[in-house]
Amino acid sequence: MENYKKGKNVEEPLDRYKIPIKNLPENFLWMQVRGGSKIRNLLSHALNEMPEAKHIVWTGFGPSVGKTVTCTEIMKREYQYTLHQITKICYRLVEEYWDPLLPELDQIVVKRKLPMIHIYLSIEHLDAEELGYQYPGQEIAYGSHKGGGDKRSNQRKKHKKNRNKEHQQSSSNTDNVSGR
Repeated sequence: MENYKKGKNVEEPLDRYKIPIKNLPENFLWMQVRGGSKIRNLLSHALNEMPEAKHIVWTGFGPSVGKTVTCTEIMKREYQYTLHQITKICYRLVEEYWDPLLPELDQIVVKRKLPMIHIYLSIEHLDAEELGYQYPGQEIAYGSHKGGGDKRSNQRKKHKKNRNKEHQQSSSNTDNVSGR
């Protein structure tokens, strides 16, 4: 790629009518989270507008998906987990243009599909049959058991503990032998 320089990016435009959530109300607050967005600023605006709007859609794509989920979870906590939620995951098409530095080369167009998430939060009841629906207060458990860590990491800890115990025993045996 040393013979090319980065050109323009053409992103599929975001349109509130293309959000893949059924039965969205006409008036909802749409929070578009970007990489440079500050969580504090996003939440401040969303929390101020939510009592009037009653419906909010958080949208983020690419590297801002995690920040979008964080904003949603903080907002749910601020509302004592009383909000209804519908989550949809899709892709957003982005075309990157690379311009040649040498005249005999052609321009390169790289088409990428970036992951995108839409999270709809509402004070009012939503359709519980909708795919991606999460009722208020529902916690999605991560892992199959409580106590943290997965089975493999617990096995590693146990194995390391046994090795340390064996090492201590062999060290104390050599101390006894040399002390004779």
